[in-house]
Amino acid sequence: MARRLRSIRRRDSKHAEALKELPALLARIFTARGVSESADLDLAFSALLPPSLLKGLPAATERLQQALESDERILIVGDFDADGATSTALAIKALRQFGAQHVDYLVPNRFEFGYGLTPGIVALGAERKPDLIITVDNGISSIDGVAAANAAGIEVLITDHHLPGEELPDASAIVNPNQKGCEFPSKALAGVGVMFYLLLALRTRLRDQDWFARKDLEEPHLGSFLDLVALGTVADVVPLDHNNRILIEGGLSRMRSGRARPGIDALLSVAGRDPMTVVASDLGFAAGPRLNAAGRLDDMSLGIECLLSEDPAHARSIALQLDGMNRERQRIERGMEQEALAALDKLSLKETDLPAALILHDPHWHQGVVGILASRIKDRFHRPVIAFAGSGDGELKGSGRGIPGMHLRDLLDVVATSHPGLIDRFGGHAMAAGLSLKEAHFDQFAEAFTDAVQSAGGLSLEPVLESDGELTPTDFDLSTAELLRNAGPWGQMFPEPLFDGVFELRSQRIVGERHLKMSLAKPGDGAALDAIAFGVDTDVWPDSSVKQVQLAYRLDVNQFRGERRLQLLVEQIEAV
Repeated sequence: MARRLRSIRRRDSKHAEALKELPALLARIFTARGVSESADLDLAFSALLPPSLLKGLPAATERLQQALESDERILIVGDFDADGATSTALAIKALRQFGAQHVDYLVPNRFEFGYGLTPGIVALGAERKPDLIITVDNGISSIDGVAAANAAGIEVLITDHHLPGEELPDASAIVNPNQKGCEFPSKALAGVGVMFYLLLALRTRLRDQDWFARKDLEEPHLGSFLDLVALGTVADVVPLDHNNRILIEGGLSRMRSGRARPGIDALLSVAGRDPMTVVASDLGFAAGPRLNAAGRLDDMSLGIECLLSEDPAHARSIALQLDGMNRERQRIERGMEQEALAALDKLSLKETDLPAALILHDPHWHQGVVGILASRIKDRFHRPVIAFAGSGDGELKGSGRGIPGMHLRDLLDVVATSHPGLIDRFGGHAMAAGLSLKEAHFDQFAEAFTDAVQSAGGLSLEPVLESDGELTPTDFDLSTAELLRNAGPWGQMFPEPLFDGVFELRSQRIVGERHLKMSLAKPGDGAALDAIAFGVDTDVWPDSSVKQVQLAYRLDVNQFRGERRLQLLVEQIEAV
């Protein structure tokens, strides 16, 4: 079944009066993303939202101060993705600078324990005799795990950003911008952002009580941890509201100035990205996947150790291992995608016959890769997708990806409420969620979830690409590409500029396995333009009969052997 072509819808071409000092193209792009005041573009750290608005911070900072004063043993329990890894490394590094003498970490192996602070993880962690467990990027749904910790005499402090259920764990303190009654304006903080805010509040509390002077400690410079915050925030694909863009820009600035920690430098370098010119997409498509590979295929501890390392040579050695894991993950992913597409082809469905949701299952699929598979299939068919793998004990573990206009976690809640006992566990966000259920319940779940999607209002199942319109002939130059590249950070809900237009196609060839390299005629003067489309359908391209194409594309700076050239990065290609 071929990839569905998306219709192109152009964004509003007007620009806000308050942005008139900017280049017209940039003003138009920012206005289309909801920027109406120049203050919305102020990415200085001083423009960050204050920590005081976060519910739970007073109790959390008081408990942490007690732990520091009493020299308690602290155990960080993280998640097995990049957000969890950066959150864990941030907590360990910073708390040690605050004077904590006994800080350790534990990350669940997804294949043995699953997600979050489960009773099993509490039992494993209890062997280290902690006085306090701090969850990072998890915990808000860990009712049983927190109860098990309390029964063992271990207090729990939860930092999380996932959506809570009706019941909250009985923790000593909970810091989560999405909990009821929290007035923090940005609900889009990643887990690493929540931990960073807790540390900001803790530093203020301890400073006010002369803690650093009394303990003869240098007051921590928390800005030095923004590289971790930026990596975790981008890799977790949370919406890039103004506050998150401030955090990311602070981290990118550190990287570009040569002040990134060795592990992040190494992750970028082994991916062929220059840390001195890094942008958000390099974190999302290069560093993040390599870090995530550890948690997907093995144990995220390897990724955390990369982030914790202060030795560049050691960090690079670990980063090379992670790079190898990522290549293996890509190999597994390609095989799973081919199997999923073959299964869909057997249904002999036309595009108009596609169900409202695609629920996929193969007992041999890799648990750590089903989320990426769901994302690939979602991108191809513009349907919410949940992909399941078997866990070997009669249980299926699934990962889902949503489309705009729906809330994936809320839809799972609808299914769980209307069909009690059908889903064993679930959690997540609007666009991504995880769940587990018994294999015997798969068919019933697939039907119930598809019905829930069909019943959801305001959901368009027609794929659309939102374009910033056409470029003028003079915009096709390196300076415009660099202007747009540096105008970010771009990401989820604040997308990198995308343009569309019709071009003369002068040459085309496949490079790599599935990438279409093209030479185009530049509008206006007919000069040659380089373009590349990644992952094309090789049953369709190249096609020597096609002389004109309509493209949706981004301006890209292609650096090769020290030379920087303009290149069009093609999102969609269609013969005209």
